[in-house]
Amino acid sequence: MKAIEDIKLAPSILAADFTRLGEQVAEAERAGADRIHVDIMDGHFVPNISMGVPLVQSLRKVTNLRLEIHMMITDPDFFLDEFVEAGSDSFIVHWEGNNNLHRTVQRVKALRKQVGVAINPATPAFVLEEILPDLDQVLVMTVNPGFGHQPFIYTTLPKIKRVSRMIGQLKPGCELEVDGGIDEATAQLTVEAGANVLVAGSSIFGANVGVCAAMQRLRSSISSNGLILRDGQQFHLNKERLCS
Repeated sequence: MKAIEDIKLAPSILAADFTRLGEQVAEAERAGADRIHVDIMDGHFVPNISMGVPLVQSLRKVTNLRLEIHMMITDPDFFLDEFVEAGSDSFIVHWEGNNNLHRTVQRVKALRKQVGVAINPATPAFVLEEILPDLDQVLVMTVNPGFGHQPFIYTTLPKIKRVSRMIGQLKPGCELEVDGGIDEATAQLTVEAGANVLVAGSSIFGANVGVCAAMQRLRSSISSNGLILRDGQQFHLNKERLCS
């Protein structure tokens, strides 16, 4: 019998209206979001500065969803403890620029949190081979990290397929997440390539139809009947919620 998995949506608050952040996160939760994706940037690893520990503390007060911390920072090990204390549930660290990736991954696991590794568009899939058995998820960046509202890089699709095959061979059950330029035109392509978690910012929080309707629109772009067939496997979308 073939595996049945959920296609999960991870709204990225980088594109949210921060004057209404709690309200928009609550709406995403009601609409069936699987987790909230939080981009942490330090201005060194990427040329931008974004959120920190106080924001995660505030988010923890308004949602029960998993808070997924995408650490686009230099030396993430130095900041893990305070993000855990703030209420973080999982961490994604980058392969690029990490002096000892195995140590970082084991550090997160010792904190009893889920851990993933992200790779940038120009980083080949094979760098994951040694670390993949230790991971709960892999994140393939489909834009260069650091800014929202970027166009999808279509040349990452073959890499998503390669990572999907690696997961099947080395760590079945590991999530395959994509981040960057995910909208109604690109979501289906990433699912067909093997992704089962879609990070979306502008197409959810930047849409003029509201968060719930935007999430339903994104789901509809993946499948008109809620079922995707891929490589002989059935992949079901998380159940849609009615927008109030």
